Amino acid sequence: MIDVTNLTKTFDGKAVLGGISFRVEEGEVFGFLGPNGAGKTTTIRIILGLLAPTSGTARVWGSDLGREDALRRRVGVLLENNGLFARLSAHDNLRYYAGLYGVSNPGKRIRELLEYVDLAASADEPVGTFSTGMMRKLALARAIIHDPELLFLDEPTSGLDPEAQRLVRDLILELSREQNRTVFLNSHNLNEVQRVCTKVAILNAGRVRAYDSVEHLRASEKAPVYEITVADPATAERASSLVAALDGVRSSSVDGAVLTVSLDEAVGPRVLRELVLAGVDLAEARRVTRSLEDVYLGIVREEGAV
Repeated sequence: MIDVTNLTKTFDGKAVLGGISFRVEEGEVFGFLGPNGAGKTTTIRIILGLLAPTSGTARVWGSDLGREDALRRRVGVLLENNGLFARLSAHDNLRYYAGLYGVSNPGKRIRELLEYVDLAASADEPVGTFSTGMMRKLALARAIIHDPELLFLDEPTSGLDPEAQRLVRDLILELSREQNRTVFLNSHNLNEVQRVCTKVAILNAGRVRAYDSVEHLRASEKAPVYEITVADPATAERASSLVAALDGVRSSSVDGAVLTVSLDEAVGPRVLRELVLAGVDLAEARRVTRSLEDVYLGIVREEGAV
């Protein structure tokens, strides 16, 4: 659905994007991550046809959105600006956008959306009196008023309380799983991204540093890490020394009754067997799975961005 190939962008001689490439398939929830200044907003604006690239291409359904009015009607957008009119009511804001997109039966659609984002009671109030969270929820309703096939969300949960964040998360999952809609999500909420995204690209200093499914990124450790809890903390130091002496073990450290062991992939069962044979009683052993946040921070710190 989205095909970005060797995309570059230069402003005043400074390269903001350095030849990035990625694809977004139909029905995916795609997470686009990176620190401030990485080039995320520039990339999104080029894909939407709001900004011309210096070189390379960004195609949606095989075309340039900047030149295809009919295709733009199939896209919903929520960027950093909510795109709302402060003097109009919530209802009239949605009525205006429904008219732009030619929504059939707009009254019914507006009522459904206001109810969904929990703003039905405030439908006739001027948006200028709304809190930040209320405006963000109304902006989300605005972005999907025409039931788009492709939805771009830039920090959609910014300013929202936990309950409203869950509403947005549920909406994204419903659009993807039940309606086969495609969602392009830019967010600093990595826990949110881990929950809803099928694939992510991590952008840093204008280049894509990682691009894969969330599961593969979280599992892509050269040296798996295990936490082994011994039944008797008094045996932990001896257990750590035994483990550290085994072939394939890269490191072993102790914190109370817990050994943290870094080792080659196939060594885990042998480590546990050697500890049992040495008379060490074990309470628990588990592989430590990295979170998406761990992966992200590891990449941007390696690049010197954090």
